[in-house]
Amino acid sequence: MGEQLSPTSGKRNKTPKPESRLAMVRRARRINRELADVYPYAHPELDFENAFQLLIATVLSAQTTDLRVNQTTPALFAKYPTPEDLAAAEPEAVEEIIRPTGFFRAKTKSIMGLSAAIRDDFGGEVPGRLKDLVTLPGVGRKTAFVVLGNAFGVPGITVDTHFMRLARRWKWTDQEDPVKIEAEVATIFPKSEWTMLSHRVIFHGRRICHARRPACGACPITHLCPAYGEGETDPEKAKKLLKYEKGGQPGQRLKPPPDYPGKPAPALGAIG
Repeated sequence: MGEQLSPTSGKRNKTPKPESRLAMVRRARRINRELADVYPYAHPELDFENAFQLLIATVLSAQTTDLRVNQTTPALFAKYPTPEDLAAAEPEAVEEIIRPTGFFRAKTKSIMGLSAAIRDDFGGEVPGRLKDLVTLPGVGRKTAFVVLGNAFGVPGITVDTHFMRLARRWKWTDQEDPVKIEAEVATIFPKSEWTMLSHRVIFHGRRICHARRPACGACPITHLCPAYGEGETDPEKAKKLLKYEKGGQPGQRLKPPPDYPGKPAPALGAIG
């Protein structure tokens, strides 16, 4: 079963055996360890000072970049610093502020609605439980886990488009539904690793393992990647594809953590 005749030589060639579950888990955990060395500074790429700000910023990040959200939220939080303030705002005023993030009417409805729910149902405080967070308008499991992991220290796997892409490229799962991907990946890693795993995978997806043209030739974990070769393998050409601090460019945050090696992103309307 493990051999087949070569059509040219007639000799028997061994065909590679399918990767076992145990081998996949070991490889996946090694990827996580090596990404921890590559991105020791991995962090949420949304600027925030409290759970409410992170929740709002995460909702606004749908269908846009974290950079654009970070450039937009300072004015929003300066005018509406609390759930009570945002819930009582004039929708048109909110729409004008968050217009740069796209889909601003729907997002205004969501962030004002969740602010009212926090005010009315949770005493003005962002709830710290998954079952409560997902009752808020515009808040699904992905958004809830971002808030839980980074504002409350509750482990969670954030399955965004980058995480979905890399989990499938690395053969951690063949699922396409985010909830099923989350469930399968959760069985591979200890719960204590879930939040930082999410940051590392998303960092790698944004900087190196891109959707359309992965920088395979500049990737530090090619020896662990079953999808090596899908992107640019020439090292010099691959280097030109690197993004953010890996490519010498500003990151997504206007106020990055102290250990971030890249440059802060420019404010909205700033040059450079």
